[in-house]
Amino acid sequence: MDSTDLHALAAACGGVLLGGDGTPTVTTICKDTRTLQAGDLYWALVGENFDGHDFVGAAAATGAAGAVVSRPVSGLPDTFPLIRVDDTLRALQQLASWHRGRLKARVVCLTGSNGKTSTKDFAAAVAGTRFRVNKTEGNLNNHIGLPLTILSARSTDDVCVWEIGMNHAGEIGPLARLAGPDIGMITNIGVAHIEFFGSRQAIAQEKGMLGEVLLADAVLVLPFADEFASSLAARTKARVVMVGSPDGLHAENLRPSAHGLDFDLVSGRECVAAHLPVTGEHMVRNALLAVSAGLELGLSLRECASGLAATKLSARRLACLDIRGVTVLDDSYNANPDSMDAALHALRGLPGPGRRFAVLGRMGELGAYAEEGYRRVGRTTAATMDVLIAVGPETIPMAEEAEKAGTKDVRRVDNTGEAATLLRQLARPGDAVVIKGSRAARMERVLEDFS
Repeated sequence: MDSTDLHALAAACGGVLLGGDGTPTVTTICKDTRTLQAGDLYWALVGENFDGHDFVGAAAATGAAGAVVSRPVSGLPDTFPLIRVDDTLRALQQLASWHRGRLKARVVCLTGSNGKTSTKDFAAAVAGTRFRVNKTEGNLNNHIGLPLTILSARSTDDVCVWEIGMNHAGEIGPLARLAGPDIGMITNIGVAHIEFFGSRQAIAQEKGMLGEVLLADAVLVLPFADEFASSLAARTKARVVMVGSPDGLHAENLRPSAHGLDFDLVSGRECVAAHLPVTGEHMVRNALLAVSAGLELGLSLRECASGLAATKLSARRLACLDIRGVTVLDDSYNANPDSMDAALHALRGLPGPGRRFAVLGRMGELGAYAEEGYRRVGRTTAATMDVLIAVGPETIPMAEEAEKAGTKDVRRVDNTGEAATLLRQLARPGDAVVIKGSRAARMERVLEDFS
């Protein structure tokens, strides 16, 4: 955020300034005193298991410029500025809306069941070949994270690449309206969070709210191969660009390499050599969405390819590591059946003579689809892997289905520590391993212990 004084911030978020003279200026909003820096404005959010008001004193002691609160806080210096609001979350969103109205940057906003973060990273890298870019950091893509991301943007930014996510109905529309996109992207419609929706059709209905929010002069980028692409396109007033069709922007001649994946980027009669610093055909699909956004921003196809090659992906998204001669794909950030299948195929496509190991943990938020989801991954494992290490009791259907479908070496373990021990015993130089599971499974511990 550009430097803004407390008087202006109080007015913008519907608050009243108490204490101090209102002249201190702020560039950063912070909701966590563990990361707060002197001069930040502390925002006391309230959740089910925490109350930020309990830490206002710590914020003052750290040197915060002030705090935004919804109730009195005792024990503070008389001169410490407080902005009093009725509801701190609603005030944060109101401030973000005010700040969004001040920005001149073009906004790329994306959602989807899988690949959001990778697509965001690709799009930011592509735009960054010519423009100053603000992007979503980490997983700040919800009703709290998006406002904080918007407030991190400055007037000097040319392009903002913002990710929005959901796990319940009614969440995408408000987030999309807050972002005010010029370019919207939907990566795909899968089964992530299906526990709360019941069907992919219901997920598509929610994700498609991004398209409904777009204005007529905006652009909606969709994957041509997604079975919901046509119905999503029919719901928007924006111009629709389909990516991946043979007569549009697409990729040809995919060639896995030791350091990622090479391919030809084709648009019309133009063909440019491209490289991704990550493997996986699904990553190429994500990259094509990013390139389409880059072309809409006025970049050349060659500039877009340059941006893809320079992408720094967020942690634990198919990061390729060499550990004592064993190639390890760390895709442990999160998981659902669609992303599990994609990761397994990505490992299968890596060059190398050794065996292929899958170390797979639980998948969250599947609800009634859990049994079929695990069995589906088990069948994919049988078609792609030599060894399956299934971690935790939830993965029993996966292990059963893998054995039934022909996997000769299936191991079942109770926890990540046992998985790492077994992997150390079995894996040899030249072998390749993929590690994946939902956040609650903490599958990164397998990598930590194996390393």
